[in-house]
Amino acid sequence: MTSTEPLTNHKRLRQWVDEWAAVTQPDDVVWCDGSAAEYDTLCASLVDSGTFKRLSDAKRPNSYWARSDPADVARVEDRTFICSEDEADAGSTNNWRDPAEMKKVLTDLFRGCMSGRTMYVVPFSMGPLGSPIAHVGVELTDSAYVAVSMRIMTRMGKGALEVLGDDGEFVPCVHSVGAPLQPGEADAAWPCNADNKYIVHFPETREIWSYGSGYGGNALLGKKCFALRIASVMARDAGWLAEHMLILKLTSPAGAVRYVTGAFPSACGKTNLAMLVPTLPGWKVETVGDDICWMKFGTDGRLWAINPEYGFFGVAPGTNNKTNLNAMLTLSGNCIFTNTALTDDGDVWWEGMTDEPPTHLTDWKGESWTPDSGSPAAHPNARFTAPAAQDPAIAPEWEDGAGVPISAILFGGRRSTVVPLITEAFDWQHGVFMGSIMASETTAAAAGAVGRLRRDPFAMLPFCGYNMADYLGHWLKMGRQGDPEKLPRIFYVNWFRKDEEGKFLWPGYGENSRVLEWVFERCDGGGDAIDSPIGILPGTGAIPAQGLEVSDGDMEELLRVDIEGWRQELPSIQEHFDTLGERVPAELLDELAELEKRLD
Repeated sequence: MTSTEPLTNHKRLRQWVDEWAAVTQPDDVVWCDGSAAEYDTLCASLVDSGTFKRLSDAKRPNSYWARSDPADVARVEDRTFICSEDEADAGSTNNWRDPAEMKKVLTDLFRGCMSGRTMYVVPFSMGPLGSPIAHVGVELTDSAYVAVSMRIMTRMGKGALEVLGDDGEFVPCVHSVGAPLQPGEADAAWPCNADNKYIVHFPETREIWSYGSGYGGNALLGKKCFALRIASVMARDAGWLAEHMLILKLTSPAGAVRYVTGAFPSACGKTNLAMLVPTLPGWKVETVGDDICWMKFGTDGRLWAINPEYGFFGVAPGTNNKTNLNAMLTLSGNCIFTNTALTDDGDVWWEGMTDEPPTHLTDWKGESWTPDSGSPAAHPNARFTAPAAQDPAIAPEWEDGAGVPISAILFGGRRSTVVPLITEAFDWQHGVFMGSIMASETTAAAAGAVGRLRRDPFAMLPFCGYNMADYLGHWLKMGRQGDPEKLPRIFYVNWFRKDEEGKFLWPGYGENSRVLEWVFERCDGGGDAIDSPIGILPGTGAIPAQGLEVSDGDMEELLRVDIEGWRQELPSIQEHFDTLGERVPAELLDELAELEKRLD
């Protein structure tokens, strides 16, 4: 159970907690042990406060429904800051503030901000406990919603403290919803400070301070804040990679195994691919991770990867038995659903979950909803928080602290034109170039306009904790450190190419296994392939289309190199590199020049 007494002898950690308690002035300080009993008690308190509604145990046992404040529904990139000592180290793609000035602003906001609330001390491990690739963090939060979510999303509690020992290193994370309570004041069902949000990272001191938001990655600080923004800096300094990538295990009909990572912007099919149910006979896909990947070189010279997370925080709308059966099975119980709709019989629903919507729902704003309401029942960025161990396709080795050896890296995004179904890089440097120019049509996972095309290198634009140009240089450096024969092959995929009528040319979902088969073959030194100006493409017939409603003409278009379209991309790529600044590696500018030559 939770304890008001520290659960550790770690003097620096205890001192840090005491210092923040003196600043934030909570009514109580509680150390979380991560037990099931503690989780149940905190969930019951959230039901009592109106934050949670318990779903029907007959429909979805031990699961809860939550609605956020309508002004607190997504990442807030304009309120996310990288406060490096030197502004140039944050780069042009991050919001920068002087760390000393930002700490003064935030300390003033944090002063007394937990009055009337409980401060939860949440120790957690990103990665399997004790793994040489894992790291420990501790989050202070005044949100029980965050505490229970962190139990699902990380290895939270006593185990993390045992790994930390009496003097281990940890990433300190401070979070408050920014809504102190006066004596006798009624609390909001979703407390937050909607007009005053800050998600702040201090790379040199490895600190995260978050204020005002209680939603998702703004508040679950182990996720994007630690596992990507701070970890990317740790990785740069220590020679490893912290990436916005899925990890899947691919097994051939002959029983051969390869592990594949993939970087895709949020809501571009990353979770679906990680949990893919192959349509090709004899092939098997298992999940190691669906969102974040940490990779370090092993003694054998290969890159070994872990999933630092313990759960899935996935986009609900569009998830169904066809698009992602394994996700739907994972959501059978023990989950938290945020900003979905609620059915009259105590279950959840979202757009795309079924062919026909229910005749009546409670929508994500808590209002009565019918199909004639004219507004979505679930918010487009509605989320499920689910234990990864419940995925029926979870790979047995997902908890192996040694990680898994990576054979291929996929990049991708939503592109309705120009980009073929799959392209293989000529070599590691060319692959880094491909990753550096990734572009995707934006989705509801990030605040702002939807459908706009933006360059998103490695799907890390919102998540890199330092200068993006330096980040690209780090990838090139990792390639130089590795044995070219042992480095993963790099591919660029695009499931979203459309014809002139706006119809998707490729069916996607389980049929993506046909593309993975070619990736597997290429990693084994086979697979019919041809060189093109933009990279290596599958030969005619290399990706089987039998049994699909995909004509020969469609396949030809899916794999066609649109020479003129790529020529028109060149100024946009140059502008993108210009935006990243003068630190863009010369090797990538050389790659751009070589691409231009090959297109002539």
